[in-house]
Amino acid sequence: MSRFNHIILIILFGFYLTGCAELQSDYEIPTVSITSFNAIPGEGMAPRFEIGLHIVNPNRSALELKGISYTVNIEGHNLLTGVSNKLPRIEAYGEGDVLLEASVDFISSIGFFADLAKNPKLEAFEYSLDAKLDVGTLHPVIRVSKKGKLSLFPPQKKQ
Repeated sequence: MSRFNHIILIILFGFYLTGCAELQSDYEIPTVSITSFNAIPGEGMAPRFEIGLHIVNPNRSALELKGISYTVNIEGHNLLTGVSNKLPRIEAYGEGDVLLEASVDFISSIGFFADLAKNPKLEAFEYSLDAKLDVGTLHPVIRVSKKGKLSLFPPQKKQ
C-alpha cells in the first residue's frame, strides 16, 4: 500500500471517529438507584433475595436495556452473582423499575456460614451490590455500587 493510501485511510478513520463522537455528544448516563434489597421466602435451605432497581432515562431516545450482571457481597463474602436479560424498555425521559431475584450459591457461601457460626448476628448484615447494565454498543455501560444493611426479619410494627 502506498504512502498516499495510508494517509487517505487515516483521514477517513478520523472522520469515522468524529462522526461516532457526534452521535453520543448529548447522551447522559441514566440514573440507577437501589429501591429495595429484601430477603424473600425460598425453596429448601437456600435463602433468596429480591433486589429492586429504579432507572431514570434523561435522554431523548428510549433506553433499550440488553442485560444486567450483578454481584452481592454480604459480610465480606461474595454470595450472590447473577445476570438477567428480562429488562423493561425505559422510554425517553421516562422511568422504570427492575426486580432481580437471586439465590445464594451454597458452595461459595460456606465461608460466610462458618463466620456466622463463630460470631452470630441476628439483626442486620452489611452488604454491597455491584451491578453493570448493558445499554447497547453505542452507549457506555452503566455501573452501580451500593452499600447498606440487610435485615432478615421485617421491621416490627409499633403499636
